[in-house]
Amino acid sequence: MQSLYVEGNSVMHRLSPRLKLLSLATFGIVLFITDNLVLLSIAALITAVVYRMVGLPLGEALRRLRPVFLTIAVVALFNLIFNPWQQALVPLLRLTALMLLAATVTATTSITEFIDEVTALARPLERTGLVQADDIGLALGLVLRFVPEIVERYQAIREAHRARGLKVRPTSLLAPLIILTLRDADNIAAAIDARGIRRHGT
Repeated sequence: MQSLYVEGNSVMHRLSPRLKLLSLATFGIVLFITDNLVLLSIAALITAVVYRMVGLPLGEALRRLRPVFLTIAVVALFNLIFNPWQQALVPLLRLTALMLLAATVTATTSITEFIDEVTALARPLERTGLVQADDIGLALGLVLRFVPEIVERYQAIREAHRARGLKVRPTSLLAPLIILTLRDADNIAAAIDARGIRRHGT
């Protein structure tokens, strides 16, 4: 899997992961409690500048944003059909600003830092006896590690179907994808048990 983390020494790189995550959450709340186009435009502009400071080449920076931005564009277009353009512009600016800041946080925070912060934040929940903070961190790490790989595997299976001249249907792609994913899950579970990572509560 190609990591989304980008090595660098920007201001965002130097901030603590916890501060970045809390800032992202706070920023998202602020964005959704205002409809002011001027403020939302400023927010989108500032987050665009911050994202460019990460140090990615322009082409790579845009490539990372393309899938999410296409979704945002569809939402904005749907709003434009049923609402005045001013109202349709609000979710476009709002979601674009949030996307840019989230992409910045992702690019400047390693998976290990994400896991450590989530584990630390979940630690107080252990007092309830319902969860284990380390398990939450482990689950997050596995999701971050393997979801992009599952997407790449889906694309590889689709290309293999096309190369064989087979009609590409979601139903024909899901079966091999699920089998391969479950096989990997069994291998990962066996590796975790072999290393004794989850010995608590047994």
